[in-house]
Amino acid sequence: MTEASDYIQVEHDGPVAHVRLNRPEKRNAFDDHTAQVLERAFAALEHIPDLRAVVLSGNGKVFCAGGDMTWMRRVADYSHEENLADAEAFQQAFDRIDRFPAPVIARVHGAALGGGAGLLAVCDIAVVAAGTLIGFPEVRLGLVPGVISPYVIRKIGAGHARHLFLTGERFDGRRAYELGLAHLLVDDESELDDAVRGVLDRLLKVSPEGARRAKQLVHDLDDATEAERLGIARQSIAEARGSDDGKEGTQAFLEKRKPWWIE
Repeated sequence: MTEASDYIQVEHDGPVAHVRLNRPEKRNAFDDHTAQVLERAFAALEHIPDLRAVVLSGNGKVFCAGGDMTWMRRVADYSHEENLADAEAFQQAFDRIDRFPAPVIARVHGAALGGGAGLLAVCDIAVVAAGTLIGFPEVRLGLVPGVISPYVIRKIGAGHARHLFLTGERFDGRRAYELGLAHLLVDDESELDDAVRGVLDRLLKVSPEGARRAKQLVHDLDDATEAERLGIARQSIAEARGSDDGKEGTQAFLEKRKPWWIE
């Protein structure tokens, strides 16, 4: 399956889908339409039963350079109610990626600013080139990184968020790796594809159901109160042990053979 638009490209062939931001002439900048088509693309991919991973990337020289200037000029005249509706549409896009059942990998190069940096925070594994320019410049415009802030703070903590949100300063991929916003770092953009393939190779060796359950477990625990977490932890392993993949993986281990998901 291949779909293309002026805003994104979606390719699905086998267990992996690729979603590419496709406005290179705009440095893949975000606007309301980008948010809508991105949300719809991930919503459609949720219904593909054999999908085991999604790679999110950007065509052209940068991953995502933040807010589109034309859109920013337009929303400057929005009423409070219109701004709330616009923010809700953006939040739906980020939450759709964040809650996507299968693992999502970000392939990041060039720049990831504002909403682009937010995309790193909602992906499960961010593979980033060291020279990538990253930051939350909203405060320079008298704004705040409102929609993306819950996801970013969850990744880097409130202490680092205070520093970076307040100063709006830019940093590179190495600093993002130190902060926990990036998970794998490559020295040069030419190494990104090999690094992403390495992640995919590892993901395709684990139980598909197990990976989805593990991702859901992290979300459930993150959302829960302290009192609820122990019960969620017990429930998750009980359900996993009784699942088809759980039984197959355990039996394969005991029989000293590979489970079905490893060729």
